[in-house]
Amino acid sequence: ENRLRQAAERVQRLHAELTEENMIVQADGTVRPEKPIVRPLAGLGDADGDDEDGDLVSAGEMPAVRGGAEVDVPALRARITEIRAGIRALGPVNVEAMEDLTAESERHDFLVGQVADLEAAEVELRDAIRDLKKLIRTKFVETFHVVNERFGEYFTRFFGGGQAELRLVEADTDDEDAEAGVDIFAQPPGKRISNLTVLSGGERSMTSVALLFALLSVNPAPVVVLDEVDAALDEANVTRFVGTLLELRERTQFVVISHNRRTIEAADAIYGVSMGDDSASRVLSLKLAQLPESA
Repeated sequence: ENRLRQAAERVQRLHAELTEENMIVQADGTVRPEKPIVRPLAGLGDADGDDEDGDLVSAGEMPAVRGGAEVDVPALRARITEIRAGIRALGPVNVEAMEDLTAESERHDFLVGQVADLEAAEVELRDAIRDLKKLIRTKFVETFHVVNERFGEYFTRFFGGGQAELRLVEADTDDEDAEAGVDIFAQPPGKRISNLTVLSGGERSMTSVALLFALLSVNPAPVVVLDEVDAALDEANVTRFVGTLLELRERTQFVVISHNRRTIEAADAIYGVSMGDDSASRVLSLKLAQLPESA
């Protein structure tokens, strides 16, 4: 019953399609137009020789066409059936298709313009990044030479001689964006060393302070915190350290955490932190400029 019902529905659809195409089914099962196609018979004149008006004949009465290409009628009929099926498969016509096409075309043009703007912006950004890298490299080399010169000067002052310098170490890679490293070479007077690890604790501290002061002299910072950098220094080196701090304090404010008496005496203000019997921290502040000279 299910197959019969499906077959009946298919027959109804076929009848509807034949009606839409103005076709009828003959007794032998073939399909032909319901009305014969009537067209003028061109090239045939009247009995009086006047060929202005041709006779009207039906398609079935058309004489055979001579001189034309051979036509495979079954194949042509199959092609026509295939095209008609394709047309029917398209379904109903969307009357708003033109409006949809216009809207989609406008959106496509807008997106294409956006993509073009992004690509142009990408090119500009890459050019800007490339120029910025060149500028950074140029400024770095210029600043490096100045810091290197100041580093040698502070090192010689702290150690009373010797020599120290900064050396660029190029990265071992083919990447053009790789940054160079910096090595520190320091040789106190009377010593020949090839590595900073053989320096004493005080010598390493003074070398670090010399580099720090070299950087501050080139590019001063508003505030610098030094945490017991003078702990490993002897009295002479502390004196040199304090003298350099007094020179740089005109452009930088130093906050020094120290237990060295000489460093504390050079400060403008002293803040002491102690713990009482109640285990609470107490802060004592003192400005040396406000003390009487007799004190």
